[in-house]
Amino acid sequence: MNTNKVTAAHEQVVRVQNGWAMLILLIAALLADSGLMVFSIKDGVETTGQPHGGLLAIAIIALPIIIVLMTGLFTLQPNQARVLVLFGAYKGTVRTPGFHWGNPFYSNGPQQAASWRANLAAAKTGTGRTPGPLPMGRNKISLRARTLNGDKLKVNDKRGNPIEIAAVVVWRVEDSAQAMFDVDNYENYVPIQSESALRHLASLYAYDHSEEDTEITLRSNVDDVSKSLRDELQERLGKAGVVVDEARLTHLAYAPEIAQAMLRRQQAEAVIAARTKIVQGAVSMVDMALKELAEKSVVNLDDERRAAMVSNLMVVLCGESEVHPVVNTGTLYS
Repeated sequence: MNTNKVTAAHEQVVRVQNGWAMLILLIAALLADSGLMVFSIKDGVETTGQPHGGLLAIAIIALPIIIVLMTGLFTLQPNQARVLVLFGAYKGTVRTPGFHWGNPFYSNGPQQAASWRANLAAAKTGTGRTPGPLPMGRNKISLRARTLNGDKLKVNDKRGNPIEIAAVVVWRVEDSAQAMFDVDNYENYVPIQSESALRHLASLYAYDHSEEDTEITLRSNVDDVSKSLRDELQERLGKAGVVVDEARLTHLAYAPEIAQAMLRRQQAEAVIAARTKIVQGAVSMVDMALKELAEKSVVNLDDERRAAMVSNLMVVLCGESEVHPVVNTGTLYS
């Protein structure tokens, strides 16, 4: 049984040589080598009739070395980093913007080739997913904030109702070593894990409140749901050295096949809630009227007349249409 545990990589910020100083030095070395080559040929022919073999050999050997050293020059823009890998060993990360020189044998990692393959596969299959950014080469990683506008997903909420949901995620690379070495391709890892987290989130909450229910829902508690989505995304994407700055729902609706039925249900619940409020208010007003009449001895009513008065007041207060009163011109009991 293999018990080896894969440990997470951690970024180590290092500094490299100034590019301008190395450029001047390499140009001077190139000019000196060219002069040595010309001198060995010219002086040798003039003195011995053939070039100086030793000096010419040194000049020829030095020329490709200088050219290879020139390939170590590179530039970094603000919020950009380069991961230094020498013969498979991680040597650190350069974060300082500007013109630099590093070991020309620092290799390019597999991230660029993987990104090219992913974009090419998306273009051929027509999956509709927006291709990722083109690789920058030399293990360069952008540290700038990026926006992932997710596609609409059809999932089931906590109660099993089919809904459509989508989210936007603002993320950036915080640890370049984790992004480069702990996942195969962090640019593909982010959208896949974001979709998985959104599907899981939708299954934890109901779309809307049911009767006499005060739990957190997707529609009514947007801030709480967005915070839960951000926390879950951070837990998932932290393995790739990614920080989630913001995650928020951009689309939320019932699936088309149940949208009309759920709309009628919402309308019915709204009507019931309104009617409940009206009845509660009417009962309170009738009770107040009866107490006022009794306390001030305006009129003495028996149970039958009190019931008739309550019925009339409830009709007036709870009726949807305007009530036309009938004036009694006789006595109270006629």
